[in-house]
Amino acid sequence: MPNMQESRSETARFDDLYWEPRAEPIVEDDAFLAEIIAQAELPVLLAAIAAALGDTSSLSSDLQPPLSPVDTQPHPHGGMSPDQQERAKEVALAGLRELRDNGITAVDLLPDETVTDLLRFLTAGREHWYGSLKHELDLAADKGGAPQWHFDDVADGREFPVLIVGAGIAGIAAAHRYKQAGVPFIVVEDAPMLGGTWAKNSYPGVRLDTPTFGYSYSFAQRGDWPHQFAQGRDVLDYVRDVAERAGIIENIEFSTRLNRLRWDERARMWKATTRDAAGKEQTRSFAAVVSALGQLDRPHIPHFEGIDQYRGVTMHSQEWSHEADYAGKRVAVIGTGASAYQIVPALADDVEKLVLFQRTAPWMLPAPNYHDRVTDAFTWLRRKVPHYAQWNRLWATVQGIPGRLHTVTAEEGWEGAPLSVSRKNQEVRDVLTGLLAAQFEERPDLLAHAVPNYPPGAKRMLRDNGVWADALKSPHTTVVTAGIDRFSEHGIIDSHGVEHEVDIVVFATGFKPSDYLDEVEVIGRDGVEIHDFWKGDARAYNGITVPGFPNFFLIYGPNVGGVVAGSLHFMIERAVEFSLKSVYEILQRGVSAIDVRPAALDRFVDWIDAGNRRMAWGQPYVHTWYQNAHGRVSQVWPYTNAEYWQITEAVSESDHEFIA
Repeated sequence: MPNMQESRSETARFDDLYWEPRAEPIVEDDAFLAEIIAQAELPVLLAAIAAALGDTSSLSSDLQPPLSPVDTQPHPHGGMSPDQQERAKEVALAGLRELRDNGITAVDLLPDETVTDLLRFLTAGREHWYGSLKHELDLAADKGGAPQWHFDDVADGREFPVLIVGAGIAGIAAAHRYKQAGVPFIVVEDAPMLGGTWAKNSYPGVRLDTPTFGYSYSFAQRGDWPHQFAQGRDVLDYVRDVAERAGIIENIEFSTRLNRLRWDERARMWKATTRDAAGKEQTRSFAAVVSALGQLDRPHIPHFEGIDQYRGVTMHSQEWSHEADYAGKRVAVIGTGASAYQIVPALADDVEKLVLFQRTAPWMLPAPNYHDRVTDAFTWLRRKVPHYAQWNRLWATVQGIPGRLHTVTAEEGWEGAPLSVSRKNQEVRDVLTGLLAAQFEERPDLLAHAVPNYPPGAKRMLRDNGVWADALKSPHTTVVTAGIDRFSEHGIIDSHGVEHEVDIVVFATGFKPSDYLDEVEVIGRDGVEIHDFWKGDARAYNGITVPGFPNFFLIYGPNVGGVVAGSLHFMIERAVEFSLKSVYEILQRGVSAIDVRPAALDRFVDWIDAGNRRMAWGQPYVHTWYQNAHGRVSQVWPYTNAEYWQITEAVSESDHEFIA
C-alpha cells in the first residue's frame, strides 16, 4: 500500500484526485473472462488492455470502430460490425489472459506514440480531436489541464489576491486550479454550503440527464459511480468530495453574497463589496475576479394573476420544501422541462391527484437504462483492468464530441419547417414520434399533446425510459394544455374556465439563464456597468472576458453551453485554464491587467452567431430559453469541444491590451 505522501505524488503526477495506482489482480478463468467480455463496450476494453500492456499492435485498423453518427441512441461499440465485434472479443480475451498470467495490475504514463495510437483507434483517425482528448486522458504526459507554472516563480514578490465567486461546479474547478498554481484566492459562496445547483435542487427524482461518466472533472475521474445516470445526491457527494480532496474548503467564505464590483483604475484593482449572513458589508480589493456563477441558478416564476389569493403551498423546483408532504395530496406541476420531467414520475404514484400544466411537450431520447445501476460486468472491469473506468469516461467524451450536431443542423429552404429543419432532423422526428405513438397507443387523446410542435433539438431533449408516459397515463393525472388564466383560493383556473383545486403547486418553470450577473453590480473602466454594456445581450470573448472589464473572467459565460454535443465540465475547465493563462501573462509581463479588445469580442460573436444560425435553435420560427430578450441565441455553443479547446489554448497578444 502506498503511503499518503506517495498517494499525493501520484495524484499530482497524473493530475487526478481519484487516481488509483493499482487494480485488483485477475484470477478468474477463461470462461468467466469470456462472459465479461460479452457484456463490455469493446473499444473501451481494447484500449484499456493495450494501455496496460503498453502494446497497441492489437489495435489493427480493421478493428477500428467507425463512430457511426448517433441519431437517437448510441451505437453499441461505436458502430462496430458483427464481424469486428467477434474478432475484438478474441483480442480482448487474449489481452485479459496476458494481464492475468503476468500479474499486471498497474499502468503508467504512456509514451506519446502510444497515446497517438490509442486516440487514432478510438476516434477513427480524427487528428483534430487529439488535443482536446489528451486534456481528458490521465495517461497522456501532455494532458495539459494543470498549470505548468507556479505563482512564487513568476510573481517576484508581488501581491495578487483573486476573488472566486461561487462554490458550485465551476467555482470548485477554479479554486482547484488556482491552488495548484499557488495563486492566492478566496471563494465567496452565497449559500451556507458548497455544491451549487446540486445543493439547491433536491426535488424528488432529481438526477443527471446526461450519462454519469461524462459529468465529471478531468482532474477528478471517479470510477465507482453507482448509477448510469447519477442521482442528485451522488453528484452532490462527488462535488463535496472533490473539494475536500483538493483542500479548498478552507478557502471558502460561506453565506457571503457578492453585491458589487468596481474597477479602481488608479489602483488597478477590483473593489468587491460582499454581505454576510448577518447583513454586514465588507469591501476588499482583488487583483482579479473569477465569476463562477451558474447559468441555471436564478429561478423564474412567471407572473400569474391571483397568486396572492392562493391558500395552498407553492414552491419552485429549485426551492423544494421537504416539510410539505405531497403523499395523498392534490398537486399541480407547472412546466414540462427537465425538472418537471423528473418530478412528475416521482410524484405520480403517491399523490391523490396530479395536474400537469403543459405549454409545450418535450422531445425525449430513448434511454432504457435511465434509472439503472452500473452493471456487474462494468464493476468487475473497473476493479480488475487498470484505468478501465477512465477509458470508459474518455470513450464517452469521444462520442460526445460530435454528439448529435448533425441531427440539428438546418438545411436552407427545408420544406419541413417549422416541424423539422432538415432531412436528418425529420428522420429523428419520425423515430421519436413513433416511440411516443407506441407509448400512448391506448391514449390517443394524450398522444395529440405529447408530440412536440417544434423541431427535435430546438430545445433541450430529455431521456426517456417510459416513466413519463406512464405518469401521464395514470388515472389520477390530468394534462392541461389550455394555459393558466389565474389562481384562485383553492387552485388554478385554466383558460377554459375550469378550476383545478390543488393543495400544492410546483413551479417547474425554469430559470433566467440569459440574465448573467443579474444580482451583481459590476462597474468596469470609465464607470461603465456591465449590464449597460450588454443592454440585455450578454456577450463575452470565448465566453470568458468582456472589453472594459480587466482581470474579470466569466466561467461558463455566454454562448458556451453544449446541448447536443460536448461537455459541461470541459467547457468550465478550459475557461478556468484560460483565466489562469491570462494571470500568468499579467505576472510574467509585469503589468497590472489584461483587457480583451472590442474587435476580438465582435469577431468571436460573429463566429458564434453564424454557427447558431445553422442550428435548429437558431431558426427564426423557434423560440426557446436559449435566446435572450433580443432573440439572439446567447446560451448555446454551436460547435464541438475541439474548437473550444483550440480557441482557449493560448492568450492571443493581438486580441488583448496589457495595462501597465
